[in-house]
Amino acid sequence: MYFQHAPNLWADHPDLVAGAVVVVDGITPDADASARVGDHTAAALARLADAGQEAELPEIKAWRRTFAAMGLKPTQYRCASEALLRRVRKEGSLPSIHPLVDLCNAVSAAFAIPVAALDLAAVTGGLTVRPADGTEEYETFGGETEHPAPGEVTYADEAGRAHARRWTNRQSGLSAVRPATRSVLIVAEALHETAPSDVPKLVATLAGEIAALWPVTPTTSHVTAAAPRLDF
Repeated sequence: MYFQHAPNLWADHPDLVAGAVVVVDGITPDADASARVGDHTAAALARLADAGQEAELPEIKAWRRTFAAMGLKPTQYRCASEALLRRVRKEGSLPSIHPLVDLCNAVSAAFAIPVAALDLAAVTGGLTVRPADGTEEYETFGGETEHPAPGEVTYADEAGRAHARRWTNRQSGLSAVRPATRSVLIVAEALHETAPSDVPKLVATLAGEIAALWPVTPTTSHVTAAAPRLDF
């Protein structure tokens, strides 16, 4: 199995920084992540208190610029971390879904960087972040099928399934982490000025938290334009 970004994506977004955490066999839904989730949520709230609005954070500004360049209205389609921060600001917390998802969401909010967690059992062959050709099938969380528009950036597997809409806007229900999930690929992507140092820190933070909560040894990696493919 592999994860990679298409060459044209690197050409169009040379400031992209991406990191990944791979956990093979060992995730269970019974871990208690509440304390760690609380700590990272508190860190997100502290950043918001300083910034005032999530849109003022450099991480979010960079994704807003990218979405606008792709023809997407930034206030209509928000990257996942902005959506999480909006919820934290309004409600003071995040909903509990699954301990791993809760942890990823809280860390994403704390770093203001989008984080995707995908159940590897639902991925065929591997994943390529690339512009869609319009034939890919995306399954919503409600079980409906959509087709990303041609040119829309998605996570596509070898079976033609789209595991994301609008790059970092929304994940697929097909590969969402569920109680039966055991193996996971976690991806963080950023475009802001300090992303080269922030993304590795986020990846290391998640790997450490996961290793503390489950009997697993996460593998971490970074993909670049020069080495765009992660095989695992």
